[in-house]
Amino acid sequence: MENIKTKMLRKEDPSIYATKDAHLKRTLTTKDFLALGVGTIVSATIFTLPGDVAAKHAGPAVILSFIGAAIVAGLVAFAYAEMASAMPFAGSAYSWINIIFGEFFGWIAGWALLAEYFIAVAFVGAGFSANFRGLISPLGLQLPKSLANAFGTDGGIIDITAAVVILLAAALLSMGVSKASRVENILVVAKVLAILVFIAVGATAIHVRNYFPFIPKYHANPDGSAFGGWQGVYTGVSMIFLSYVGFDSIAANSAEAKDPQKTMPRGILGSLIIAVTLFVAVALVLVGMFKYTAYANNAEPVGWALRQSNHETVAVVVQAVAVLGMFTALIGMMLAGSRLIYSFGRDGLLPRWLGKLDHAQRPNRALLILTLGAVVIGAIFPFGTLAQLISAGTLIAFMFVTLGIYGLRKREGKDIAEPGFKMPFYPVLPLLGFLGSLLVFLGLSRNAKIYSLVWFVIGLLIYFGYGISHSFLNKK
Repeated sequence: MENIKTKMLRKEDPSIYATKDAHLKRTLTTKDFLALGVGTIVSATIFTLPGDVAAKHAGPAVILSFIGAAIVAGLVAFAYAEMASAMPFAGSAYSWINIIFGEFFGWIAGWALLAEYFIAVAFVGAGFSANFRGLISPLGLQLPKSLANAFGTDGGIIDITAAVVILLAAALLSMGVSKASRVENILVVAKVLAILVFIAVGATAIHVRNYFPFIPKYHANPDGSAFGGWQGVYTGVSMIFLSYVGFDSIAANSAEAKDPQKTMPRGILGSLIIAVTLFVAVALVLVGMFKYTAYANNAEPVGWALRQSNHETVAVVVQAVAVLGMFTALIGMMLAGSRLIYSFGRDGLLPRWLGKLDHAQRPNRALLILTLGAVVIGAIFPFGTLAQLISAGTLIAFMFVTLGIYGLRKREGKDIAEPGFKMPFYPVLPLLGFLGSLLVFLGLSRNAKIYSLVWFVIGLLIYFGYGISHSFLNKK
């Protein structure tokens, strides 16, 4: 038993990761990371969640839900910025926690993040499919239900559009991160411009009466969740938090960053600031255009609100760019997820061939596994279920990272390099980041918690059945 405990708590030497990741080409700049972060964070959720959460839980106070979620995400982002600056290694939280707390805790944090990446890729693919089908429907083009919906959902067998777009994103990434980043930069600019157009045009159709009552009276929904009152705002925070989780995808690519001590903090914090501003502005305009009840069960509230305000042309343009913009989120999540799987293979916790690079020094084997997994998950689970599952694993990883700051500070300037950025108001903010993440996790749906428990049981079986005995760290 002592031997197993020793193996579980053995910590990796940061210089080993620096050597192992040296083959990855450092080509990404601050501009690339800003585009990657904004492209990943500002994805399908900005066009769907503000209306949905307002109608089901918070009313006009959905704006407070967005701000509350942003505060927690901001606290965690500070921790991520310091970690990525001090330890710019592939795998982000997995590699960091492996160094700070030991291999077992690193595996738990990494396994949690892997759930996010698998599910988020499937989720964005499904969102792309829904919006794309809504865009072509007025043209008389419609897919049969068997090819338009997930297996077992309204006669569906596979969402073929989601599968194809995931495969296309994988094909682009397999050509190299520099090519993908150029496409990402162009699409992100187009998407942000489309959002700004909606904000400008939608602001002309705002009716102040729609903001009142700002916090509706509380009552329980039929499914047991909260609507109205501060309970509804809190439920909204937990639902909306998934909108901001994409900033961790930046850190996963820190091994490919130029001058990571500067580029990583700028990319992580800068992209989150831009994303929060856009989310709050969209929510403010959307609930002002029509009473929040109008957005109940509306899968495309932004396009609907523009059409109902007699801005049909603008609606088509915004939705078309939004569909293209979702491709940027796929690129970001697949880039991060493939680097995480590569890290597992690199360290022997999963089969070592996953940690091998191709002739051009790209982790395309790991990318293949992520792609196939996301296509299968997207084919099985419907869009709504996927949305509930993304935040759970991510929040667990966030709790590890915020607590990890305490262990990191003791080693900075010793065996770990002095970072170019440090989390302010230490030791208070790391604790607040941990408590905020815990509160958001407790507000998740019961199903999300059950699915995350099942995922972690699978992770424990893999670790104790394979990882602990094949780990390169434990073989040294």
